[in-house]
Amino acid sequence: MPIYAYRCDECGFAKDVLQKVSDPVLTECPSCGKSAFKKQLTAAGFQLKGTGWYATDFRGGAAPSTGTATGPAEPAAPAAAPAATPAAAPAAKTSTD
Repeated sequence: MPIYAYRCDECGFAKDVLQKVSDPVLTECPSCGKSAFKKQLTAAGFQLKGTGWYATDFRGGAAPSTGTATGPAEPAAPAAAPAATPAAAPAAKTSTD
């Protein structure tokens, strides 16, 4: 259920009310009793961040380049044999005195 913000135009009393979308709009101020209680327009309580659903599913135009393949995968070329490398030098001995 959404939370709606109300404010009285007469006395300035403000209150947040948890209501169903189908519930009637409140008009009577609980503080002064006058019918000047109005629903306020407030910002949404969440943000959509990142490349998420909007950028990949519903926006028109070309899909953004995200580094993921969009077509059928091609088999990878076989890895080349590792080149001969010189043997690593032995680690230097350290004293723990």
